[in-house]
Amino acid sequence: MNLRSFFFILFCFISQRSVAQEFKFLIQFKDKNNSGFHLSDPSSFLSIKSIQRKLKLHIGIDSTDLPVTLDYIDSLSALTSVKILNKSRWFNQVLISISDTAVLHQIRQFPFVLSSVSVNNHRLKKITDGISVNKYSGWNTSISSENLKTQSSNTLPINYGASASQIQIHHGDYLHILGFQGEFMTIAILDNGFNNYLHNPAFDSLRNSQRILGSYDFVHQKKTVDEESIHGSNCFSIIAADMPGTLVGSAPKASYWLFKTEDDDSESPVEEQNWVAAAEFADSVGVDLITTSLGYSYFDDSVYDLTYSERNGHTALVSLAANMAVAKGMIVTASAGNSGFEPAEKKYVVCPADGDRVYAVGAVSAIGMIAGFSSWGPNGGGQVKPDGVSVGSGTSFIGPDGQLYTGGGTSYANPNLAGLITCLWQAFPEFGPTDILSAVRQSSNQYENPDDRYGYGLPNFEKAYSTLLIKSLSARNPSAGHDQVYIFPVPFNKNFNVSIQPTETGTASLQLLAVSGKLIQTESFQVTARLPQLFEFKVMQPLTTGVYFIRYNAPHYGKTIKLLKN
Repeated sequence: MNLRSFFFILFCFISQRSVAQEFKFLIQFKDKNNSGFHLSDPSSFLSIKSIQRKLKLHIGIDSTDLPVTLDYIDSLSALTSVKILNKSRWFNQVLISISDTAVLHQIRQFPFVLSSVSVNNHRLKKITDGISVNKYSGWNTSISSENLKTQSSNTLPINYGASASQIQIHHGDYLHILGFQGEFMTIAILDNGFNNYLHNPAFDSLRNSQRILGSYDFVHQKKTVDEESIHGSNCFSIIAADMPGTLVGSAPKASYWLFKTEDDDSESPVEEQNWVAAAEFADSVGVDLITTSLGYSYFDDSVYDLTYSERNGHTALVSLAANMAVAKGMIVTASAGNSGFEPAEKKYVVCPADGDRVYAVGAVSAIGMIAGFSSWGPNGGGQVKPDGVSVGSGTSFIGPDGQLYTGGGTSYANPNLAGLITCLWQAFPEFGPTDILSAVRQSSNQYENPDDRYGYGLPNFEKAYSTLLIKSLSARNPSAGHDQVYIFPVPFNKNFNVSIQPTETGTASLQLLAVSGKLIQTESFQVTARLPQLFEFKVMQPLTTGVYFIRYNAPHYGKTIKLLKN
């Protein structure tokens, strides 16, 4: 035997041996007895931010919040060849790796073990093309487009650069101009890695202000994700980049956690459990919104496939976890998938986008035309999907090398919309996920007539803001004899909005006055007691930059408000 043959045989032996060692199981426990934690002391297992979020939204802390009993985990770890990969308090289970399935007999004999379920194919298939329709919800990207660097909107207060159209299609700049760009909000991104984010200039402001709060690789059980794949990096830039004149993301001032849950080398339910573990960690540290551009339907081993009927919003483990995340007070957005060209049941939304409480995002072009690859709705339970659409065809993003690119996929539509939803929630922190997403759906251009391609359609965040503003004002009790009057945006450019909650029925008026007191314009209208009303004041003549006043007159109440014109 020559040396070359020897090394070839040795390589095959090592490869076969390493594959044979790859057995992974979910072990579910019967209870959480003697966990050492108590619901009366949630600060011992949840962060203060997480507890505050639950209190604000009136969400109770229950047994699903308690950690898994450590003694149970230690009993498994003590067995030969058993390695604990991650755990789930929501579902009271752990993911383990073993080299010999014979040890399962010992595991099943433990009185605290409820079940053991295989979650991977030991004959792992290497994905060689770097992408598969059910694995990612994003396509490979195009080459760098240098000419895109010159695209910018000089008429906007924010110089978005190449992202102007994908923000403006949703009137997202309206939120940004009002001052809502994600400040004090926390977003978790669950993906396949965030290559070079520690050095990418797109994230300089994030690093300098310490708004990247942490990272973890749930596939390889390590803290770093910077050296991993690029898909997550691209998505991250769409939502978080802050490079005025080149590209500004949809939530450039938010804070972020970065989690790798996707294994590029295989496709198995192991990745669903990785997603569960990441979502639970996000909950524990007080994340507000989880966004994920991953999707699952078909696996390397077809025995695990999620058929269309199982993609019904509440069957797949990853979808159950996403629903649970919303129940814990977070918003979850997910890309619908890129299976639009597939036949029969394969063309429909993937998991967790199918989730009952998940906001699923389909893809359109910059002019609002559906992308053919965007997965169809409804989900397997008949629920409208996608919930909305965003720019996922010709989407601009910053690659790991700091250069501007364009690409396609619902992967890219999802973070764009997730960031704007975060900014909307920042404006109305008193509301919970259901109220925020309801306003987003109602603002969409197909809300009255959703279909299986666009879902509810393109959200309009100016409309969503107005809807929540009226709802917020109607929830407050005006002082006796005093109408509530709120004007936005301030400063205004041409027109502005006036939100009124009157205390009596009758005729009211709005007078626009110059700083000298000269009357410029008057508008009259009818108001109804205790019924919130939103009035758009359309200025009929050009105004110079400066100070103005608006005078509100009701039958027995008047109020003057200072305005600024930019």
